[in-house]
Amino acid sequence: MKNYTSKPKADGFRMPGEFEHHDACWIIWPQRPDNWRMGGKPAQKVFVEVAKAINKFEPVTMLVNEDQYENARGMLPEDIRVIEMSNNDSWIRDCGATFVVNDAGEVRGVDWSFNAWGGLVDGLYFPWDKDDEVAAKMCDIERKGRYRLDDFVLEGGSIHSDGDGTVMVTEECLLSEGRNPDLTKEEITEVLCDYLGADKVIWLKNGIYLDETNGHVDNICCFVKPGKVLLAWTDDESDPQYAISKENLDILENTTDAKGRKLEIVKMYVPSPITITKAEEEGVDAVDGTLPRLEGDRLAASYVNFYIANGGIVVPGFDDPNDAKAVATLKDCFPGREIVQLPAREILLGGGNVHCITQQQPSGKK
Repeated sequence: MKNYTSKPKADGFRMPGEFEHHDACWIIWPQRPDNWRMGGKPAQKVFVEVAKAINKFEPVTMLVNEDQYENARGMLPEDIRVIEMSNNDSWIRDCGATFVVNDAGEVRGVDWSFNAWGGLVDGLYFPWDKDDEVAAKMCDIERKGRYRLDDFVLEGGSIHSDGDGTVMVTEECLLSEGRNPDLTKEEITEVLCDYLGADKVIWLKNGIYLDETNGHVDNICCFVKPGKVLLAWTDDESDPQYAISKENLDILENTTDAKGRKLEIVKMYVPSPITITKAEEEGVDAVDGTLPRLEGDRLAASYVNFYIANGGIVVPGFDDPNDAKAVATLKDCFPGREIVQLPAREILLGGGNVHCITQQQPSGKK
């Protein structure tokens, strides 16, 4: 694995849109008992279904701690690659490599510093040292060159790229005290452009209501293609989500992308508020230093947290009337892709959803 001290943009690399072609998808096996109820057993079944769904469209690799290797290997189909890799928890979108490509089709990985969404300020667990090593190991396994940032904290779920010069983030997350408090908004913008090969960063304000990641963009808004975005939405003005989504809508309506295009904005309705049940709370181990899961807590449910595979979309379902509306919206936005909706409450209980537990490895092809 070659380590580069230069910057991707200067080397001719860019972060592709997720809708561009992939060579693979990466997932990490859930097991952490102070985050996943019942030692992750219910979540593991759902992760298997997500892996199987994506594997229909592109190869999937599952990364697993040593003590869960045999269990995961036995639960997963033979054609899904299982690799033993130490990890603290299963959010590969955030701790894994962000892959960038050049016009010749070469792929390299960007290895951001990871501190569990806020470190000692407001991070969600401690320690996170094994997670911070995942990106480098992914690059090593795939023999991809690597750009490491030792002094810049970022999670993959906090960025979206249109692959055409524009990156989208939220102020709530990237300007939070636990990430890069010594950097200004302008300095953060410069780092993003240098390492993602972008020319413009669209700064939304806040993420989904009560999102414990400090409002990752991948839960509230994403690119369908250059010039077109999907925004999580509710018409219920009494819901705190309404003001958040409306503020972001105003920002999106009054900006252009890196190529000067006005954005086409599609609204994707969120499900009715989902809260943790007593049984779900009781299944999670209470540990100092880990965010507790308490009965009645509202979860940050959003259909925008879907994964785009080569020939399909894997989207969460919440047993809600808006499940069908989400599928219809995605069919309109992604003609020619098969839409697969999977029950995703168990992932949501852990603090994220389908997009959060996956990381695409682009092929470098358009």
